[in-house]
Amino acid sequence: MALLTLSNAQLAFGHVPLLDHTDFSLETNERIGLIGRNGTGKSSLLKIIAGIDKLDDGRLQLQQGLRLALVAQEPVLDADATVFDAVSAGLDEVKTLRARYELHDEHDDLDAIQTRIEALDGWTWEQRVDETLHRLDLDPELKVGPLSGGMKKRVALAQALVANPDVLLLDEPTNHLDLDAIRWLEELLKSFGGSVLLITHDRAFLDAVSTRIIELDRGILRSYPGSFSTYEATKARELMDEQLANARADKLLAQEEVWVRQGVEARRTRSVARIKRLEALRAARVARRDVIGRVALEVDAGSRSGKIVAELDTVSKRFGDKVVVRDFSATILRGDKVGLIGPNGAGKTTLLKLILGTLAPDSGTVRTGTTLQVAYFDQMREVLDLEATLADTISPGSEWVEIAGARKHVMSYLSDFLFAPQRANSPVKSLSGGERNRLLLARLFARPANVLVLDEPTNDLDIDTLELLEELLANYPGTVFLVSHDRRFLDNVVTSTIVSEGEGRWREFEGGVEDWLIQSKRMAAIAAAAERGNAAAPAKAPPTPVAAPAPAAKPRAKLSYKEQRELDEMPSRIEALEAEQRELAELLASSALYTEAPERVGPTQARLETIEAELMALLERWELLSAR
Repeated sequence: MALLTLSNAQLAFGHVPLLDHTDFSLETNERIGLIGRNGTGKSSLLKIIAGIDKLDDGRLQLQQGLRLALVAQEPVLDADATVFDAVSAGLDEVKTLRARYELHDEHDDLDAIQTRIEALDGWTWEQRVDETLHRLDLDPELKVGPLSGGMKKRVALAQALVANPDVLLLDEPTNHLDLDAIRWLEELLKSFGGSVLLITHDRAFLDAVSTRIIELDRGILRSYPGSFSTYEATKARELMDEQLANARADKLLAQEEVWVRQGVEARRTRSVARIKRLEALRAARVARRDVIGRVALEVDAGSRSGKIVAELDTVSKRFGDKVVVRDFSATILRGDKVGLIGPNGAGKTTLLKLILGTLAPDSGTVRTGTTLQVAYFDQMREVLDLEATLADTISPGSEWVEIAGARKHVMSYLSDFLFAPQRANSPVKSLSGGERNRLLLARLFARPANVLVLDEPTNDLDIDTLELLEELLANYPGTVFLVSHDRRFLDNVVTSTIVSEGEGRWREFEGGVEDWLIQSKRMAAIAAAAERGNAAAPAKAPPTPVAAPAPAAKPRAKLSYKEQRELDEMPSRIEALEAEQRELAELLASSALYTEAPERVGPTQARLETIEAELMALLERWELLSAR
């Protein structure tokens, strides 16, 4: 039986329907990921289910006695309260009932109060708070105000969990959390005894946690059982089918329009039923909800920088007694895409400033490259003037923006980032969190730069925009420094990662997060094996001749000449297949093929499937040869 059910739900802001006669249900022990574009109404839906907002029409049905807890995107906590008091605020009803029972007011029904306290397991609420704080590694005596964003998110989670809810509602729970905290939250949710409905754009997190994906798309909720990866595969097939269906409908409409405009003789004998069908086709075409526009990302790479962007030799930096960077050396070349990984407060921003030469080291040397043009993306959005208009934020004092030598009107440029022209003169403070991030990206890309520094650019961005940003950064000819806790985003963009190993030590690894995790596990295993070997050795052994150590594993054979040549040719083969794949996809998405050469539709679809299989085989072969 469903814990909660939405039936024929309707909600609109102005003329925009956020929920359009849609249905939804949440079952016991489900973990549902709610996804969709920024501004489609996901947070509004969570607030409706939590009882904070109301539907315009339709029905929300909850099981009797169902307990829900909402953790908002930006939790509101009392800055002056201790962590213990802030967490125990999730038990206000229990605390009030306990106080009333202990006062023994003659007007109170003590039996009813006692029954309610027992139902809420309220006699030991202090113990529950202590257990929850220990589980979430929180110090009960700390004040909430000075805590970091990640720690405040933990306090808000503890406040929700201590109430033992049947349904946990989470709005962007991974924002402000570092990688370790995100993995901790994954395990917490997977072991949670109730049901979970969460909004997040962290695709790796969704894959690890969700048992079902719900997509809010143009007012309708669509259900996809399984993980986010399963949803992606299903959605790709659906979009292809939708394009084909729309193309067929457009072809039929075009044929009927030609027929109805034929000569006088044809009009005398035409079928009334056929005219009605034409009218129905026209109505269907008008009512068709076309896919929402996609952000058109383009960046001006500026002038070409020198080959070496930065060269660091045994650089160290401390603040007081805390060593933030210790004896770090690295060389950053033009075109490198570098990810910085570490817990909050580890010093990622300090290391970036050292690399770019804006902060002097205490020891060691830093040599920066020539003609560097650096553009920053700030996760705290401090560069945004909340009172300024969108147009002035992008291009102060001018109606034009110059991108890669071409002029574009600021209204057109804003529309590339999905801001309607009528909003160009709206203040920045009227934007949502995701829209402010989009505006920051628009501002960033409107300035020529050959070095991009992106500090948590993925917060609040929807998945479609994330994927487009990934593609842009991967093809960007300049150098990128990326601070992010989004594992999938890092893996799809960076060529190397600089990882904090604690106490000011930083190490550079080739590849993204997955590569770092694999390499660090191997290093840990080797160190553990060496330590076991040392421990097993006798304290005083007589000197013996040292034998050559046996290899831990059989070394892989080097590539043959033929294999090396095959590996060298693979990028161009993959590029050619991907180009053909794009052309065929565009051809199938247009109506021209269906009207001019319908006999080619089948072979074109077959060729597209063949290309996908060839690409997969090529990529697997490439990975195999590259590993050797």
